Amino acid sequence: MKKLLPALFILFSFYNINAQEKAKDSVPPNGWNTQGKIQLLFNQSAFNKEWTGGGTSSVAANLTFNYDFNYRKDDFSWNNKILANYGITKVKGDEFARKTSDRFELNSIAGKEIHESNFYYSWFLNFRTQMGKGYEYSEDPDSGQSIRTETTHIFSPAYLQTGPGIMWKKSDDLMINLAPATSRFIFVDDAFTSEPGYVDGDYFGVDAGKSTRFEFGASLSALAAFDLFENVRMENNLNLYSNYLDQPGNIDIDYLMNLEMGINKFLSANLLFQAIYDDNAVAAFQIREVFGLGINFGF
Repeated sequence: MKKLLPALFILFSFYNINAQEKAKDSVPPNGWNTQGKIQLLFNQSAFNKEWTGGGTSSVAANLTFNYDFNYRKDDFSWNNKILANYGITKVKGDEFARKTSDRFELNSIAGKEIHESNFYYSWFLNFRTQMGKGYEYSEDPDSGQSIRTETTHIFSPAYLQTGPGIMWKKSDDLMINLAPATSRFIFVDDAFTSEPGYVDGDYFGVDAGKSTRFEFGASLSALAAFDLFENVRMENNLNLYSNYLDQPGNIDIDYLMNLEMGINKFLSANLLFQAIYDDNAVAAFQIREVFGLGINFGF
């Protein structure tokens, strides 16, 4: 029950946000509708040697690619989104630049309208992985030098979810999809699961010597994007998953919020917040937050 409370809290908060969204009177035209944005965020801090308040100079950058390509034909709709995000930071005195964010995700959902309503028969697909290597850092007790050990890389892990469901869709910016028969695959490099002494399930839930894990369960995904104020836009994405085959009460949670505050056509300030709970990876919430000044390019 304790593990369900964070999921219920996020879901309740998400419902309250959705309740504030106004209905849109216009119906999108048939055909393709595309929109994309590339954004580069910078964070920097510097201290000279005379600074007595403490602190370490650092520089960080975060690159985001966001692309929507949606199709509509009368009572049929097909929504697609690609989201890629990569960030690094370099702290003065640290031998290695460290990764702060790394995500590649494709979301696709097709729907057939049910009797001229906001409900659709649906089929969804979600693919998620990372683009670069991940490391754990430690220190050599003899030399004091930093040591990094590779723990992840591209497609290790990678997640694929797909299945039929029912979608409620008010617009391209406001939708909820429930898929009670979802297949989920977790892909990893078997080099990580074949190491001596490896215990089944220790690496993203995959058994020793294997490169995949299959799960079958229920998935709920929701999207709410809206303008809070003039030039201030918030986008919320929530994904919940329960595996029928193994501890269905342990609900996987992935919540992502992007708040964009426009300055002008090319500059914006952005706040990105993400919370993940997946006990195949770690039995605790993973939290990340990125804030910075962004340079935008829209297309």
